[in-house]
Formats: sequence, structure tokens, C-alpha cells
Amino acid sequence: MTTTAYADAGPAATLEDRIRQDPARFRVLTGDRPTGALHLGHYFGTLHNRVRLQDLGVEMFVLIADYQVLTDRDVAERLTATTEGLLLDYLAVGIDPERAVIFNHSAVPALNQLMLPFLSLVTVAELGRNPTVKDEIAHSRQASVSGLMYTYPVHQAADILFCKGNLVPVGQDQLPHLEVTRTVARRFNERYGPVFPEPEALLSAAPLLLGTDGTKMSKSRANSIALSAGADETARLVKGARTDADRHITYDPEGRPGVSGLLLLAALCLGRGPHEVAEEIGGGGAAALKRTVTDAVNTRLAPMRARRAEYAEDLGYVRSVLRAGNERANAVADATLAQVREVMGAIG
Repeated sequence: MTTTAYADAGPAATLEDRIRQDPARFRVLTGDRPTGALHLGHYFGTLHNRVRLQDLGVEMFVLIADYQVLTDRDVAERLTATTEGLLLDYLAVGIDPERAVIFNHSAVPALNQLMLPFLSLVTVAELGRNPTVKDEIAHSRQASVSGLMYTYPVHQAADILFCKGNLVPVGQDQLPHLEVTRTVARRFNERYGPVFPEPEALLSAAPLLLGTDGTKMSKSRANSIALSAGADETARLVKGARTDADRHITYDPEGRPGVSGLLLLAALCLGRGPHEVAEEIGGGGAAALKRTVTDAVNTRLAPMRARRAEYAEDLGYVRSVLRAGNERANAVADATLAQVREVMGAIG
């Protein structure tokens, strides 16, 4: 990338316009922790947008954050399987390994080595009051919290800055993490010299998708519909979703969260508005609503399921995708670390 990619190119309100006008100016870092199957919340929240950016011509780095599951022993013990599952989901939704670098933490030593100088640039108090860290700790269900969990925002800074990413698609809840990255980049540049961009946040416009229990769809809450779920399993999960006793179906997120969550899911899958879907169902009640949702989800996921099944038949290819991505990520990380060591005077 050229240094012009790091320049201030205008107000945040025009960010989407700037991406469309010059997608090659941007380098995105995004990714997931391999803690389980990706679900519809991931698809409409982030995956769909990643494919869109990729297709626009934005350079993509997609991280499988395997080092960030070391705090969860159950997941860490089956890491190979969850990593391969994540790769299958990526390929199924349309992430193209010819146009995106798919890699994992544990295979890129130079990325992780950036953690040391970066940790010197933030205080313990700054990490402790990070609201995203607080939320992760609250939902960790652990009796004690390891020091690693407090370093997650700085590790994420290393993820983004090792490739000099200047654009990060995030939800509103991830903005505190990104602000740590911007702080690390700014303080490093001020202390040692201009090396890193201060990445911009591309806020997701996707609405919050609720799970089958009426709360936020989440792997940890067992209320999600996985992208890898079959048609029959999807029907079963939707059938068990929480609704209410009113037969007339309306979209009212505040008053009827369960019904409205299902309407939104159907609308997203159909590419229509939730009020329009509600009007069509009318007085059909919860049974008609759930049939509509099931049909919409199964139709939307059918081509992804077919691609996933095809890739699952050739795990050798899937593993080769990760090996190739790791090689490309290592070359980038090694170059960045060499530059960091040089400006810090650490060569010799």
C-alpha cells in the first residue's frame, strides 16, 4: 500500500463514497474467534458486508483469532475442528481466497510480537475500563479472569496494524476496541516515527438480529441458527422460537420482540421490509409467521449450504487455503515488524 492510503481523505460521513470511488485505497482487517459455528447474526451483521467489500475491490485480511480462545479451555481443546468449521463458513458465504488473505494468529509470530511494544503504549487503567472487555468478562462464565483477556484490545490492535489496515468494519459495541487501536497507532507514531495508519471504523448498518429466545443472537446463548444448519434443523429451531398469543402479526420491536425478531429475520432473507412481511401474514398467527421465516431462511441459505457441503468433501483444499493465507500474512507481518524494530532502534 502507498502512504496515501493513510491520509485523511475527508469526513466520516463520506466514507462509503470514498470506498466506492477508490476501493484500492483501503485495506480491511476483520475476522472471528473460532468458538463455534457462525450463524445468521454473523451473516447479516458482518459476513455479507465482507463479501460486498471484497467484490468492490477492497483488499481483505480475514483473521481466525485462535489465540483469543485460549481463555476458553473447552474451545481450545477442539480448536482444529472449530477452525476448519470457520473456514468452511467463510468459503460458503463467498469469501474468495484469491482476493482475501485468510490466516490465523498462531501461524503469524511477527504479528504477535507486536504486542510487546504496543502494550507499553497503553495503561492498565485504560484496559480495565474498556467497556468491551468488561462485557466479555461478564459473559465469560469464568470464576477468575486471566491477564490475557485484558490484553485483547491490544492484541486486536496488533491484528489491524500488522497489515497496516486502515478500515475496520465494526458494530457499535466494538468501537472501544478500535479506539484502542487508534490510540496505539497514534502514540507509536508520535514516539518513534510515522509507521501506522489510524484506522477508520466502517459502522455496520445491520439491525440487531434476535435469537430464538428473543435476546441477541449469540453462539454462547444457544439461541442461534447456524449457517451450517440443515433445512430440518432450521425448521425445528424456528418452530421453538418465542412469540406471543396475539394472532395478528405486527412489527413492533419494543412491544413484541419475539415476533418482531422473526419478522426481521424473514425480511432480511427476502430482501424486503419487516412491516411488509407482517402485513402479508396478517392474522395468520405464530404458525404462519414461523412457516414464512423457515421458508425464507432455507431459501437464502440453500446455495451456501451446497457450497459448504462441497468444500467439506475436500478438506485438503480447505487446509491449503489457510496455509497459503498464513504464508501471505507472514510476509506482511515480517516486513512490518522489521520496520517497527528499525524505527525503535532495535536492530543490531
